[in-house]
Amino acid sequence: MNSPKKILIITYYWPPAGGPGVQRWLKFAKYLPEFGWKPIVYTPENPSYPLLDDSLIKDVPKDLEIVQTKIWEPYQLAEKLNKSNKKFKAGQFDVGKNQSWKSRLSIWVRGNFFIPDARVFWVKPSVKFLENYLKENKIDVVVTSGPPHSLHLIGLNLKKKLPHLKWIADFRDPWTEISYYKHLKLTKSSDRKHRQMESEVFRNADITLATSYTDAENFRKNGANSFCITNGFDETDSPTIISSNSKTSRPSNTSTFTLSYIGVLEQLRNPENLWKALNDLIRQNADFAESFVLKFAGRIDDKILADLENSALKNHILNLGYLSHDKAIEEMQTSYILLITNFPNESSKGIIPGKIFEYLATGKQIISFGPDDADVSRILNETHAGKHFSYQDSDTIKEFILEKFGLWKNGYSAENTTNIEQFSRRNLTKRLSEILE
Repeated sequence: MNSPKKILIITYYWPPAGGPGVQRWLKFAKYLPEFGWKPIVYTPENPSYPLLDDSLIKDVPKDLEIVQTKIWEPYQLAEKLNKSNKKFKAGQFDVGKNQSWKSRLSIWVRGNFFIPDARVFWVKPSVKFLENYLKENKIDVVVTSGPPHSLHLIGLNLKKKLPHLKWIADFRDPWTEISYYKHLKLTKSSDRKHRQMESEVFRNADITLATSYTDAENFRKNGANSFCITNGFDETDSPTIISSNSKTSRPSNTSTFTLSYIGVLEQLRNPENLWKALNDLIRQNADFAESFVLKFAGRIDDKILADLENSALKNHILNLGYLSHDKAIEEMQTSYILLITNFPNESSKGIIPGKIFEYLATGKQIISFGPDDADVSRILNETHAGKHFSYQDSDTIKEFILEKFGLWKNGYSAENTTNIEQFSRRNLTKRLSEILE
């Protein structure tokens, strides 16, 4: 029997880090051995994570080799300047009228002094360490996973030093095309540096992975040898996945008509038109008002919560705060409709929030907000799992919610998803193994 090939995964996020960013390569590492690959993980010894989730540790393979070195990052200094800088680590910051002068200064410093990001100080020591490690150990493939996109600079420099190295650049999110890029207050010089670095990564990586169809296409246009492998759901996390052939309505097991948002919700993805539609329904429909609950499980921006507290939704909100991954999945199961949001601008149509796949695994109906022709809309249409709206839609949102409310009122669930197995972590890892060959 042939010995497995070795793949070195360079990632900043690793358990006990929480959030969707850690799960992609954690799940790949879990299933890669089934397809003839031995994963090895290189990660910081002392990272500064915005969220912690000990429940993810159980997915780390017992025999997984983990290599670590120390990292220095400037977030402690930034948080002393302004406590809201803690949001930066989770990709959040205040926008528009909500920005204080401290926020504006912090964003400007972040974008122009730490290029491509604040983990850039880990690049040089990592390249030095890994150059020796790769010479002493037979590694078949090296993967860099970003953001933070500074990790791709580790791969780029290793590729320059070791030209025969097979390097995969995995983009969980785009670099210069991500929605908040234009909010970073970059100088022309800084913008040029970001774009030059990104272009070098695209041109030098043997394979560039994208998590959405649109991103893969955009990367190809910019010179990358790009493939799409979306994120997905793990069957072992979601034991109640319904059959892909299920088309019949089932009895509803929820005692309230609950619409839930699970995860991080920042100001840039705030579905104000949904809140308005729900406000109108509460005021106009006593039956709906008596039964409706808006549930949050995760980190919701304080300013969004403050606005909701000043609306008719005030007495209908159940805010559970941040939950472990396991608990979050339980809360999905006790919901009737699941909410997902994306940035409103057209450049974000390729973003597929990782949470959608765990939503799919529940069989629940999904209401989505984002730009027209979004990749999320394609997935919802293929799987019959819900409906996608723009941030300009209004009356059609009410129609969708009332239709689902009618089903719930009559004792039925809205579950009729199809063709979701393509998004299982095991099947996605199989696809990865085929690309790696």
